[in-house]
Amino acid sequence: MPNDGGQELVFSQALADLYEHAGRPTYAELIRQATAQRPPLKLTDSSLSDWLTGVSVPSSASIVMFLVSYLQNKAARNGYQSQPMPQWLAQREQAQRARRAGRSGRPRTRVARDSDSSLDHVPDVLERLGWPLTQVDPIALEVHPAIDAGAAAAVLGSLPAYLPRAHDQVLADLVAEAEGGASRIVVLVGGSSTGKTRALWEAVRSLREPWRLWHPIDPSHPQAALAGLRHVRPHTVVWLNESQHYLLTADETGEQVAAALRELLRTNERGPVLVMATLWPEYATMLSTVPKPGEPDRHPQARNLLKGAELLVPDTFTGPELDAAAKAGNDDPRLAEAVQRARFGALTQYLAGGPALIERYQTATVEARAVLHAAMDARRLGHGAALPRLLLEQAAVGYMSQDQWDLLSEDWLEQTFAYLTDPRPCRGALPPIARIRSRPGSGNPQTAMAEPYYRLADYLEQHGTRSRRLICPPTEFWDAATQHAATPADHAALAISAYDRGRYRYSYNLWGRLAAAGSAYALQRLAGMRERAGDEEEAEQLYRAAAADGDTNALWCLARMRQRAGDQEEAEQLYRAAAVGTAHWDLIRMREQAGDQEGAEQLARTATDTRLLIALALKREQAGDQEGAERLARTVADTNALMVLALTREESGDQKGAERLAQVAADAGNTKALFAWVLLRGQAGDQEGAERLARTAADVNADAVLALALMREQAGDQEGAKRLAQVAADAGSSTALSLLTLMRKLEDRKEAERLARAATDTSSVEAPLFHALIRERAGDKEGAEQLARTAADTDGDTDAVWILARMREQAGDKEGAEQLARTAADTGSTEVLLSLALMREQAGDQEGAQRLAQVAADTDGQTDAVWILARMRERAGDKEGAEQLARTAADAYGDTAALRNLAWTRERAGDHEEAERLAFVAADAGDTLALQGLAQKREQAGTTGQWSDLLRFGLEADGQLANPW
Repeated sequence: MPNDGGQELVFSQALADLYEHAGRPTYAELIRQATAQRPPLKLTDSSLSDWLTGVSVPSSASIVMFLVSYLQNKAARNGYQSQPMPQWLAQREQAQRARRAGRSGRPRTRVARDSDSSLDHVPDVLERLGWPLTQVDPIALEVHPAIDAGAAAAVLGSLPAYLPRAHDQVLADLVAEAEGGASRIVVLVGGSSTGKTRALWEAVRSLREPWRLWHPIDPSHPQAALAGLRHVRPHTVVWLNESQHYLLTADETGEQVAAALRELLRTNERGPVLVMATLWPEYATMLSTVPKPGEPDRHPQARNLLKGAELLVPDTFTGPELDAAAKAGNDDPRLAEAVQRARFGALTQYLAGGPALIERYQTATVEARAVLHAAMDARRLGHGAALPRLLLEQAAVGYMSQDQWDLLSEDWLEQTFAYLTDPRPCRGALPPIARIRSRPGSGNPQTAMAEPYYRLADYLEQHGTRSRRLICPPTEFWDAATQHAATPADHAALAISAYDRGRYRYSYNLWGRLAAAGSAYALQRLAGMRERAGDEEEAEQLYRAAAADGDTNALWCLARMRQRAGDQEEAEQLYRAAAVGTAHWDLIRMREQAGDQEGAEQLARTATDTRLLIALALKREQAGDQEGAERLARTVADTNALMVLALTREESGDQKGAERLAQVAADAGNTKALFAWVLLRGQAGDQEGAERLARTAADVNADAVLALALMREQAGDQEGAKRLAQVAADAGSSTALSLLTLMRKLEDRKEAERLARAATDTSSVEAPLFHALIRERAGDKEGAEQLARTAADTDGDTDAVWILARMREQAGDKEGAEQLARTAADTGSTEVLLSLALMREQAGDQEGAQRLAQVAADTDGQTDAVWILARMRERAGDKEGAEQLARTAADAYGDTAALRNLAWTRERAGDHEEAERLAFVAADAGDTLALQGLAQKREQAGTTGQWSDLLRFGLEADGQLANPW
């Protein structure tokens, strides 16, 4: 007969659920509140952890009443309704009885389960996640198997001897800190097969109990992580190899995983934990790049998670590292062969079979390469790691010509998969594609199915990502993906990729599969595409269906359509129901356009987003209602609203009105308002007005006076500059002291040195910059350069280096200027090199400009540098070279901006045919901005037909204009 241990689990899960809905208050908060009760209640971190994870049950009913009451009050604010207190007490009593009955009074840490238990559907949160590290196989953690090279015959281990590098010491320090009680995260960033996963394993392998390692993968990487992270307990290594699988998802799951990891790391009561992750550089860039203004921020949680956690792993071994490898090769034939044959020190790639994989790919039969191309394209366009065989089979047909297809044997599929899954030619490393096999009892819905799934070798995946960026897959690929993509997330990712490439019909089909499965978001995407195609009737039906399933954004889209159709009443109802920021603004505009200014203003005031009030104030200002605009701006809690309005009046020529608003903003506590105004007045040539404003601001912020002093100094008014700099210095500005030093140097050397010391004593970042300028003007170039480097090292700002480089360039010392720029580049910043290159271009030194831009591009591969160099080549008449650089930026770095910009450059130059060709190339790579812009321009110029159809229906897989669909 099954025991009743499930009652303990039921109680702990109910309590954990309430804790989650209460916002996960810290244990310290709960302990503090318990102590404040009368009489005080005793709680500890360990008891709370045990109750929430089911290890034990509270022995006191009064503690349960306190915990439940406190958590219920917090959860109620989030709209959560918990069960009544008597039910809580009854559950706790049942759990206690079950505990006593199941143990005969003996303490225990787990609920025993009978094979007939009805609780099999309940997650086993009582078992600690993961395994002791002594039981972990590094190969199962996705450490690459190495080539054999005679190791098996020599009875050596599965992995070659480990060769520590500089990053290994950083890892060792982090692990030591975790052993000391601190929670830590590290993300090793490097290319495929550079030794990232092996380095993490070597760092943690010596950890002993109570440490355990948890590697979430089932049913999928992000789902497993999201489900399990709330149950991670202290002394756990969270293993996230290839963390793009966890953080880069087509839906919100990746961001939820990142948020859960951040919460885990910052909650002291749940530590210590170690989060060990790896990431390819291109994915690290995608996750950590701050979006440009106006662009959606897709990865804010992941970006904050990675901040300060990234640790670079070099692609190659150099110098002493190679010597150590050669020495270790005396005892390990794998290392000996790698040292002898690997090119340019790429030992780990050679050991993981990288060169053998590339050779296998390049010498593959037509049909085998077709399957690999299908797998490469699926992975680079967003499909998960588990690739269904049916998808690969059906997609591969599109990668072969008709003649090649006709010559295939009847059993070509069996031969092809046998060829691609054979590890022997890869010298013991993983083959090009490997069958994914389910572990017994894993319950993985993918691998448990009869249809086999395969994983592409990640070295080939990275190769395909970089070599095939400019290629759009054939029709057969999209059709196979629509029918056989493994999961809804895979369908969504591929649908987005198709849309990004202007392949709207294929995107529509992929979203259609998700909509048929019940996705409201997919319905909204389908509606948007029908609306784009001009089919408003079907678009409205789809929007209504999505809205009925709870998609509020669909309500906003529907409201916009009804407004365009003239149905103002329903549009307003829909905008109100949507309750999103954009809908709120549209509703305000409707009221404003209808003449209901009071209603519009009331809506803006009740909005949580103060930007709506600012926008309405500007709208009133533009309509000539200055009084109404100012009234609205004054009601905004953020005084920057007044400054926005002041700038608007400045642009319209209303100087007095603008100045008055800036003064009001300053009086309201905006210390930057008058400072900004001083700069504007000074730049406009109103020196008297600027000085009057600067003196007014001196009591608030000495920087305003200093700004004016700098203007006077640059204009040659040394006396006026000194006078104002002294005012700013008296108000506490160390930078002003340095400026005075600079100006008085030739007049009074002793006084200059006194001021310089005073500036240095303030530990200001700007002080070394001004000292560097003084040394440079005095002829002490070495001292100036040292001080400029100090300024750069202090906060990473290379302004000082750039100022010195510019001074030397202007003085004719081109060699010295270039040396400074290269020095800055050696520290990781190519900004000075690029600025110097542009300076030389403007001076007519095209050769010198291109050379410096090339150095910048070669240094760190920044696409800005590549584009600047491409533009220089274009202007010099080297169109072929310019295009090659733009393609390189897209191929190597995944940035299509250079291609897009080059298309527009040729369009402006009148070369319309070339502009269109490049726009189509960019579209194949996933950037349709140039193509859409050209289509709109052609349409506005009266060129209808194909360009109008392109905007509505997009492209076919082969890049031809799509027929209406």
